[in-house]
Amino acid sequence: MPPALPTGTTAGLRRWLTFWRRSIQARVVASTLLLTAVVVGVVGWFLLQQTRDGLLDNRVDAVVTEAGDETTEAEARLGAASGTENNSTRQQRELADQLISRGDTRGFAVVLAGPVGGPDLADGGAEYSPGLELDSVPAPLQEHFSTVAATAWTYTSIRTTDEEGVASTRPGVVVGSQVRLPSDGNTYTVYYLFPLAEQSETLALVARALLTAGLLLIVLVAGVTLLVTRQVVTPVRLARQVAERLAAGQLQERLRVRGEDDIARLATSFNQMASNLQRQIRQLEELSRVQRRFVADVSHELRTPLTTVRMAGDLLHDARGSFEPTTARAAELLQTELDRFETLLVDLLEISRFDAGAAVLDTEDVDLVDAAERVVESTRPLAEQRGVRVVVLPAAGPCVAEADVRRVERVLRNLVSNAIDHADATRAGAGVEIRVSADSDGAAVTVRDHGVGLAPGEAAMVFNRFWRADPARARTSGGTGLGLSIALEDAHLHGGWLQAWGRPGQGAQFRLTLPRRVGAALRHSPLPLVPADAEPAADDAPLAGASS
Repeated sequence: MPPALPTGTTAGLRRWLTFWRRSIQARVVASTLLLTAVVVGVVGWFLLQQTRDGLLDNRVDAVVTEAGDETTEAEARLGAASGTENNSTRQQRELADQLISRGDTRGFAVVLAGPVGGPDLADGGAEYSPGLELDSVPAPLQEHFSTVAATAWTYTSIRTTDEEGVASTRPGVVVGSQVRLPSDGNTYTVYYLFPLAEQSETLALVARALLTAGLLLIVLVAGVTLLVTRQVVTPVRLARQVAERLAAGQLQERLRVRGEDDIARLATSFNQMASNLQRQIRQLEELSRVQRRFVADVSHELRTPLTTVRMAGDLLHDARGSFEPTTARAAELLQTELDRFETLLVDLLEISRFDAGAAVLDTEDVDLVDAAERVVESTRPLAEQRGVRVVVLPAAGPCVAEADVRRVERVLRNLVSNAIDHADATRAGAGVEIRVSADSDGAAVTVRDHGVGLAPGEAAMVFNRFWRADPARARTSGGTGLGLSIALEDAHLHGGWLQAWGRPGQGAQFRLTLPRRVGAALRHSPLPLVPADAEPAADDAPLAGASS
């Protein structure tokens, strides 16, 4: 396992990666530098190769010509002395001394080996320049001149040892040629070893020049790229900043328009878009304000006549025993509808408070199990009327959350009433099951019914105001159509979730999830949204109602 990076290194790497992801300018400059470096490297390598090949070719032509001239001159001297010299050893030595002496003055080394078919260089018998190592002559070239052959050359490394015993190695060219000694008629091989020191220095100078020019070119390209990208990226950054301020509610922000190029035209279009959005948002805000004020005013204004009608209705309802059956029934219906109308006014006022942002929490530690049992007890008459069994399943431990008990019980009352209202009393074992659970982060309550369920897509609409899955279905619990909308707002006010699941024929399940402490972030719910007894299906209704 590799060692962990230090904390400072990890933080620095994270900041650098964040900068790399967010900066277009940095990525453009880096990619341009990389491509420029690759191009400069390839071009420099090509130029260096061409220069090297040119220098070596010229040098090889020169040394081959010089070696040929030396061989020709040596043959001429040998031919002039052919009738006067019969000692082959002395003639060989004189030839070697002449060649070595000329090599010392002209900058090349000489090896005189032979005769052809005789011992190798390593076996001795060769004459050569002082300090020269005989292994400087490559073995393939020696093999080539093991018989009588034409002039040949090859590259080699010239190894020498000076008078102080210091060894050195230099690149060079070795040219082999053959001469015949008149004294014994044998053919000897002469190796001329020419160093390439001047060409190496020239090549190193060219390489340094190319490297310097390449680095300067990369720096210049980096500067030009930085300048060009800055001209393009700066207006984009300004547009981003203005867009962020617009998103934060500063609708008066605009871009400064300079010139008539594409950037200026983009800024003009952006400003026009911002002006249109500002106008539309203000119109919508004004319309929303008027609508909220209208709902609040109507709700308040209806309270006085409702109170009067309620008093008259109560009198009629109390005296219905002395009325004719038809009139008594009308008094009962009037009382029922007045109750529903009063509930609707209360819900409208509550909705107007949420819309106006005036709703506040009165928090305390709430035991969700106790709250669920109180809700079950208050809805028991409705459940008995419908023939539906409502049970609170035992919890594994305490389920306490910091919440507004009035709002939590209102949410649970809405969920349980809806579950009773939509339960199928004709099915065996029909009932409503309430589960409560909690963990270290949150507490949750699920309300499960086995009724008609929700069709695909309805789980996303069930919290809409005045929405019904079946418009022809009567509200036997006396609901107003705003209960689930208010319940969702109550959940959001706590920082929690209210979600729905349903499937036709398998019933529905609603889940309320609250943080254990007000203001804490929720990451998961202690209870699953899809009930364990639900049949698996690929087209489950989507989750809905989660707080954003």
